[in-house]
Amino acid sequence: MEQKGKLVVISGFSGAGKGTLMKALLAAHPDRYALSVSATTRDPRPGEKDGVDYFFVTDEMFDSMIQKDDFLEYAKYVSHSYGTPRSYVEENLNLGKNVILEIEIQGALKVKEKIKRCRRTNLCTAFSYPIKQSKTRKERSDFAAVERSSQL
Repeated sequence: MEQKGKLVVISGFSGAGKGTLMKALLAAHPDRYALSVSATTRDPRPGEKDGVDYFFVTDEMFDSMIQKDDFLEYAKYVSHSYGTPRSYVEENLNLGKNVILEIEIQGALKVKEKIKRCRRTNLCTAFSYPIKQSKTRKERSDFAAVERSSQL
């Protein structure tokens, strides 16, 4: 029986190095890691492909997915919604792939809470942040919450 993969959450604010960590993992171990593909309500940018860069969905489809608990986490950002589809992640985990989620701090906390309730999934979290560059009190507070939760 093939071993189930791990869920790897790389989180931090913009410019914290999430993309660098993710690219290094994918480059070093392309057969062992898969990058999660998020769903979004925004329009595709030139060159983006549905199912590769994002799953492009309507607002109605996104709301329906929320109602059916189809997301590990979701958020609204600049008038568009983004979410991590549970089914895509679970399919890859069941294939034995370690699935990387490159998401913001609040999303990482939501995933951690959901996974805590589901004992069948191995979760590895990595928080990338230049703490001295945290600009606001809220950012510093969010980092403190992450630090506390990652010790649970």
